[in-house]
Amino acid sequence: MTSQTLGAGVVKRSTRLADGRELIYYDDPGTTLGPERAIDARELAPRPDTATMRRDVLTGDWVSVAAARQNRAFLPPAELDPLAPQTPTNPSEIPSRYDVAVFENKSPSFGPALAVAHGDAPAGPLGEALIGTDAPRDLDDLAAPGLGRTRTSVGRCEVVCFSPEHSGSFGSLTPTRARTIIETWADRTAALSALPGVEQVFPFENRGEAIGVTLPHPHGQIYAYPYITPRTTSLLASIDREGPDLFARILDFERAGDRVIHAGEHWTAFVPFAARWPIEIHLLPHRHVADFAETTDAERDELAPLYLRLLRGIDALYDSPTPYIAAWHQAPVHRGRDTARLHLQLTSPRRAADKLKFLAGSEAAMGAWIGDIPPETAAARLREAVASVPEETL
Repeated sequence: MTSQTLGAGVVKRSTRLADGRELIYYDDPGTTLGPERAIDARELAPRPDTATMRRDVLTGDWVSVAAARQNRAFLPPAELDPLAPQTPTNPSEIPSRYDVAVFENKSPSFGPALAVAHGDAPAGPLGEALIGTDAPRDLDDLAAPGLGRTRTSVGRCEVVCFSPEHSGSFGSLTPTRARTIIETWADRTAALSALPGVEQVFPFENRGEAIGVTLPHPHGQIYAYPYITPRTTSLLASIDREGPDLFARILDFERAGDRVIHAGEHWTAFVPFAARWPIEIHLLPHRHVADFAETTDAERDELAPLYLRLLRGIDALYDSPTPYIAAWHQAPVHRGRDTARLHLQLTSPRRAADKLKFLAGSEAAMGAWIGDIPPETAAARLREAVASVPEETL
């Protein structure tokens, strides 16, 4: 096992699971855990083959067909929680007690294969199987026309366990733990961006069964894609159309209006002018940073309590927890890094205590959205809820 001290006193410890997947522990500053970690002694089947992705000729999008995902756990009881530390009766994915743990997904949508490095030299810094001709050669290869085009879904999918507890979410964490995870996101963004064939890195959290969550354990995920995602492709086109300073102008526009929810020295949260969802919050850094790896210690320090405030605020809207998707949009690895800014898009389909917004024909089939709640009305309610979060808990 190797160890490394990161920012904020977080210690990174790298090891491997029984089937060769990478497992990384991120210890809180001042952790009560010792430096040693148990070895994964399970007998595991070989990892599934890397999925294949197919190009949708109508849109140009790539669709990964990952049949192995059908075997993933579905709402297991607490005693069989696959993200809890291993016990004699629970052969989970993580051998030791931990603060934060990151491991390669057993049934990933992308990977474990990576693209071959330039010059066809071996490119597996972590021992992954490598492939050649079926992997995307470059972004121009992915954009080429033609029916029936396929490529191997190279890349990486990782699970980020926020806590050893069986239930909860990011919003239930302590500020210290939240800061450890932010350091983890920055470290993993840098590491995944350096892998051959990776074009974009996406940290996110799904929360609640209404979103489709199949594990109640507090966790998120990180996808390292072999292409630039459709949403980011549209964003880059908008930047080309609107100008390279688009995010700076958005921030000035929103901060001058009445949709700001909470602002700090380094970050501002607001309901966007053209919000689609009943609950939709965007969070932008005040200076241009392409991804988490480019943020400063001061920006990460402020983000931890501010992000907790936002998540606890949306839970304060109703008497039960609010389902959400927390999507951290980052610039692609090789394009748009001077113009596409790191930002959070936090969305929830909850439009009332007992009602959810479902995408009907116009939205799901045509992408023509209809907002149910005026953004200014939503912002006023969210601003009050976020302000109600006790300061001493952050």
